[in-house]
Amino acid sequence: MKIAIVGGGPGGLYFAALMKQLDPAHDITVWERNAPDDTFGFGVVFSDETLGGIENADTEFAEAMARRFARWTDIDIHFRGESHTVGGQGFAAMSRKELLRLLQERCHALGVDVRFRTPAPDGLSASHDLVVAADGANSRIRAAHSEVFRPTLDQRHNKYMWLGTDRVFEAFQFFVKQTEWGTMQVHGYPYSDGGSTFIVEMHEDVWRRAGFDATEGVEFAPGVSDEQAVERIRGLFAGELAGHHVFANNSKWLNFTTVRNERWHHGNLVLVGDAAHTAHFSIGSGTKLAMEDSLALAACLHEHPDVEAALTAYETERRPVVESTQRAAQASLEWFENIGMYVHQEPTQFCFNLLTRSRRITYDNLRARDEEFAGRVDTAFAAAQGLKGGVPAMFHPFRLGELELKNRVIVSPMDMYSAVDGVPGDFHLVHLGSKAMGGAGLVMTEMVCTSPEGRITPGCAGLWNDEQRDSWARIVSFVHDRSTARIGLQLGHAGRKGSTRLMWEGMDDPLPYGNWETVGPSPLPYGAGSAVPREVTRADMDRIVQDFVGAARRGAEAGFDLLELHCAHGYLLSSFLSPVANHRTDEYGGALENRLRFPLEVFDAVRAAWPAGRPMLVRLSATDWMPDGNTEHDAVEIARAFIAHGADAIDVSSGQVTADERPAYGRSYQTPFADRIRHEVAAATGTAVIAVGAIASYDDVNSILLAGRADLCALGRTHLYDPHWTLHAAAEQEYRGDAAQWPVQFEAGRRKPPTSRTDAVRPRLSMLRADESDRNVHLRWTPSPEPANV
Repeated sequence: MKIAIVGGGPGGLYFAALMKQLDPAHDITVWERNAPDDTFGFGVVFSDETLGGIENADTEFAEAMARRFARWTDIDIHFRGESHTVGGQGFAAMSRKELLRLLQERCHALGVDVRFRTPAPDGLSASHDLVVAADGANSRIRAAHSEVFRPTLDQRHNKYMWLGTDRVFEAFQFFVKQTEWGTMQVHGYPYSDGGSTFIVEMHEDVWRRAGFDATEGVEFAPGVSDEQAVERIRGLFAGELAGHHVFANNSKWLNFTTVRNERWHHGNLVLVGDAAHTAHFSIGSGTKLAMEDSLALAACLHEHPDVEAALTAYETERRPVVESTQRAAQASLEWFENIGMYVHQEPTQFCFNLLTRSRRITYDNLRARDEEFAGRVDTAFAAAQGLKGGVPAMFHPFRLGELELKNRVIVSPMDMYSAVDGVPGDFHLVHLGSKAMGGAGLVMTEMVCTSPEGRITPGCAGLWNDEQRDSWARIVSFVHDRSTARIGLQLGHAGRKGSTRLMWEGMDDPLPYGNWETVGPSPLPYGAGSAVPREVTRADMDRIVQDFVGAARRGAEAGFDLLELHCAHGYLLSSFLSPVANHRTDEYGGALENRLRFPLEVFDAVRAAWPAGRPMLVRLSATDWMPDGNTEHDAVEIARAFIAHGADAIDVSSGQVTADERPAYGRSYQTPFADRIRHEVAAATGTAVIAVGAIASYDDVNSILLAGRADLCALGRTHLYDPHWTLHAAAEQEYRGDAAQWPVQFEAGRRKPPTSRTDAVRPRLSMLRADESDRNVHLRWTPSPEPANV
């Protein structure tokens, strides 16, 4: 096979070496514009998992790398005069220049034609069987075929500069420095016995206030550093450098750009490494991803009979892994962009927050690595609540206004579409009763509709008459009599999302017959095929307010412990808040202040009707997941307005405002919105914040609470899978306190988990090792789904 590789960085050279080992007859040429010793940056980081893959593929090269590694197992975090060490990490780093030299030597020994100082010629796709674009984040090949690859380049808000120092750190270092201009941070790690990488990062606003923008707009020649800024950094971080020098190497201020592509290959052309994707340096090395790409691409070419099949297999295999890493990287970079929100935290909690910022490292992960540090996190959290340690965070009690919750687990509102004429029946008794007996501190109803025309479907429950009230009272009484849980009422009006089929018959699809008129802030349908709502008038608004008030009074009479006003997910009040659904030109549309007007009118009327001693919550969609929709910054202001009007808690969800939304799903993907609202507005007022969305394990719950991202966690589908999830979580954590009491009828079923997770995966690891042992060139390994979090 005749192969052209554009880019002589680690990804391109490593791929060339792998392919030449697989078949020495491959004709491989590498074009690199720079000289062989032109490398920028200092060290590159590898996780133990990646190194295992490299060792399987090329033992000789892996051994050469290992002789040059600086290894560490600790992370040191320096914050507000305290230093905290967390062990058990397991990383290695080496000089980028040394890595490139080893790869160049390996390619030369294998007979690869590497042409330095030589731009790649045009027309390579026509003259070669395969063209590999390994030409970096600013890939010229990707740009030349942008209509095919359809890249998106997301330039971020922080400024950073890559430097080196002759201070050899003993571990990975996070220096978090408070200055008169704001928070600055250093990411530092050793890469040899003579030096360490020293990356200085800060938000662009801090960068400007500190005067680093003096050279903004200056075009530095290739290889020339911003010496004015470097000299300033030497002074600012003299304490962290401890008398050592800092070195520049093409060092200048940069904004990190996240690169994504809709496609990675076209014909015989394929993207690898930074040309295909980038991930922020705070979770590891782009070099690591590039070399993993090379391993996967070489394996697929070796295993498939033709190039097209191989490239399709490569993208199919690598894309989920890379996208998972990019999600973690996005969470990490956004955390550092917002680091100023967290500097008020107690130092131990701050350290835990930093370490778990990507949501891939959790409390259980850290406890397995460093039990002593995890114990300090537990103790600090309990002390902040005025309680004793030794209790999992999720089982600490919480006071919501005057209401005491036994623990911090909430069964999230979930529409069941199983009422008859709005009346909840035996199904709802069993559904909500079983969840209450399952150990959660608070069980929420589905969205209970305030009028027949406010329903989503014919199966929605309501509170517009006394029959419905009495049926709800029966359910509330069961929860109070048979469990120690509290039960909350969620009230809402479907708005433009009403008059649709039951979920399992076609979610959001209009009814085929028996429809009712839908209303909204503007005559805009939810999605293609949805009914066009009638724009509400002032008279409609007055009637809707009274419907909410009547439902709230009936809810109080039924005995509900709290009330949540549903202002999320594109229903009527949510539609008023969103510029996607609200195009009004009167005092209820336009600016956010106007869009808030009607939802606040409803809130105030309901608050006045609801008993003063019972809490009232608001559920929000923190983002519309649309370019012209509400963002998390709007959500902060919306939350601020409801808090000013007396909300006791903000329940933070997202989206579902339009069928055209493009949400970025992932583990606990809505938690950052709760985190922002809590730190920017809620905590200062004593208002609780609830996190919800893809929170699937007790480890997730504990991690969110311990990091201070929310006060309570709501889980929905998890409780559909296991109605007794909270009790089982208590048993698995060996907690036997009052916050998770088993019903006496179920006590005999309490048990400890039969095996640990480690025991469960050992047979799989053994099978992987056995499979690897009978191969000559080992290109397959199982990359960890948990990316390096450094």
